[in-house]
Amino acid sequence: MLTGRQKELFKIIVEEYIQTAKPVGSKSICERLNCSSATVRAEMSNLEELGLLEKTHISSGRIPSEKGYRYYVDNIMEPKELSGEDMLKLQCIMDNKSLALTDVITKSMEIVAEMTNYTAVILGKSSKDNLISKVEVIPIDDKKLVAIVVTDKGHVEHRNLYLEGKVSSMDIAKTVELINRLIAGTPIDEVGSFLEFQVKPIISNYVERHEILYNAFYNAFNDFTNGHVNMAGRVNMLKQPEFSDADKIREIVNKFEDKDIVNHIKEEGNGVNIYIGSENNFDDDVTVIKTKYTIDGEEGTIALIGPKRMDYDRVIALLNYINENINK
Repeated sequence: MLTGRQKELFKIIVEEYIQTAKPVGSKSICERLNCSSATVRAEMSNLEELGLLEKTHISSGRIPSEKGYRYYVDNIMEPKELSGEDMLKLQCIMDNKSLALTDVITKSMEIVAEMTNYTAVILGKSSKDNLISKVEVIPIDDKKLVAIVVTDKGHVEHRNLYLEGKVSSMDIAKTVELINRLIAGTPIDEVGSFLEFQVKPIISNYVERHEILYNAFYNAFNDFTNGHVNMAGRVNMLKQPEFSDADKIREIVNKFEDKDIVNHIKEEGNGVNIYIGSENNFDDDVTVIKTKYTIDGEEGTIALIGPKRMDYDRVIALLNYINENINK
């Protein structure tokens, strides 16, 4: 249990380090607390013994430890109101009636990534409540098609199809007709298994080059089972002074490219939740703040990834605002 003065001193250190990324010394604290440097140094040593602060090799100042950030979030941090500027930027997106709700979330998180200089992740989960109404195909060239999938709720998904050989336009049309006949009304997250068990056994009766077309549709549509991933501000993490080491940069970039790792960011709990360092399953050197959302029966996760010295109260306010306003 910290004394009142220790809490005040610790709050100053954490919030100054969040803003500056520089170890905090006793001099600036003395001026703010109106006490001697000896008193401040003694209290900083006490906080270090409690595991809340740690020294760096390059400075006599202190920085918060992982345990310290957790203590700050749980016991000191206060809820923060969004600034008028932040609210206005997000409200412009929320009020755009021409956007689907999924696009509202994506564009809102793109803006948040830009405002905070953190990396935004949007994980969508294709719901059993979204049933396929129809599939249309647009040929791009001899080896690429774009499939447009429309659900009963008016949700539209696009998938690229890559053909491993030449097929006729007649075969493409017959395949689309067969798929529409058999999988209309299928939950979108089950379309992969329906293709495998309903379409695959009979497609050879209708389509000459059936293997090429079946594989193209299956590879593209099976992705609905895993949901979809959008990211914004990937390079923002690399702007943070904590990530100046080339090996660490490479490690973070590789994790952003690994869909399995990114999918593990999915949030199961309610509310906005904070995972600091070793508490998250992405990387020990970052903080992940995330929340679950539900729109039109579709469930997903929005998250921000940044250094452990994240601007916690602002990020929580931003995610809360998005989650509270997407369905208004």
